[in-house]
Amino acid sequence: MSDQQPIITATAITKTFLTGDAHGSTLRVLRGISLTIMPGEIIAVVGASGAGKSTLLHILGTLDRPTSGEVMYDSTFVFALDDEALARFRNRSIGFVFQFHHLLPEFSAIENVAMPALINGEKLAKVRERALSLLDEVGVGNRAEARPSQLSGGEQQRVAVARALMNKPRVILADEPSGNLDSANADLLHRLIWDLSRKMGQTFVVVTHNETLARRADRIIRIVDGIIEIV
Repeated sequence: MSDQQPIITATAITKTFLTGDAHGSTLRVLRGISLTIMPGEIIAVVGASGAGKSTLLHILGTLDRPTSGEVMYDSTFVFALDDEALARFRNRSIGFVFQFHHLLPEFSAIENVAMPALINGEKLAKVRERALSLLDEVGVGNRAEARPSQLSGGEQQRVAVARALMNKPRVILADEPSGNLDSANADLLHRLIWDLSRKMGQTFVVVTHNETLARRADRIIRIVDGIIEIV
């Protein structure tokens, strides 16, 4: 990877929240985090609850803006974009997988997977083939027409991974993706992430408490009190 350029470069990221008390106190969650993420890497972000892992992921995913600091995707300083342009960038360049799948219950698996492309204005007929191919890739192609309520927890998360891949994102950000699964399904999901990274060159940044998943990552980044430590 030494001759490649980073996909993401984060520089001196801080994030401060108002606590809401009568004194107008603030809570500084991130305290000047800098990191680079290379193409095809699996990065595990670990640390105690409240250390700032999810806050960092939300900033890397442009779901939240930092109090100070910069995030650059390739040569784009993303927080220089206005909200509308940032939303377009996010939908096209970043995939998300959360602890709870957030599938839309009224739509089938294939429709859920197609949703990011539909938001881009593409027609379902055009994207169905790719959506079905992705469902096959994650091992649930035979469940394409099932609704989320008809899927197991492991199947739901696989559909969520396929959805995250739909727009061929530069990076997938996952926040405790196996946290709601039993150990067998968690292991299947971890192997899927590894396989997708190796077969498709897909970059993953995964917040996790799961030591097995963290050990499989190319790099572990530990956050302690809002400061990054590279293990």
